[in-house]
This record gives sequence, C-alpha cells and structure tokens, in this order.
Amino acid sequence: MTIKPLSDRVLIKMTEAEETTKSGIVLASASQEKPQIAEVIAVGPGGLVDGKEVQMQVKAGDKIIFSKYAGTEVKVDGQEYTIIRQSDILAIVD
Repeated sequence: MTIKPLSDRVLIKMTEAEETTKSGIVLASASQEKPQIAEVIAVGPGGLVDGKEVQMQVKAGDKIIFSKYAGTEVKVDGQEYTIIRQSDILAIVD
C-alpha cells in the first residue's frame, strides 16, 4: 500500500530513539522520550491552503525536527508513520 499526502501534508517516519545516554547509561523503553527527529517519506503537492499559496520546502529523504505533539499517527503494513502539516516542521537537519 502506498500513502500519498494531500495539500501541505508530509508523511514522516520516526528515527529510532537511542538506547543509552551520552554517559553510557542504558535506558528502559518506558523512560525514553518520543524522538522529534524524523525522515520525510513523502510530500504533498502544496497549493492553496486556507486561502494562501503554500510552496513545499521539504522533500523525500530530508531529516527534520518537528513540533512535539504534531500530527496523526498511522500504521500501514506493519510500519508506523506520522502525517503532519508542513507548518509543524521546525527545521531540516543536515
């Protein structure tokens, strides 16, 4: 199954959270925070959103930082994805 975002929506896949801290302490999965860095899988076409023209600034393959509680989580073919608006993206990570 293929997911194609509409309008100014972006399909992202979360990156795996680190299992240890910088000092080497192993974290239990329950104590780990949800990561805010993800990889862009697909991008909508942009266009007219709420009466304003929206140009998409991200592309598939970009790594991004997004707002903590943004988006809708979906599960397709056993994979978990999140669909967010482009306005919820805070930065592109190089």
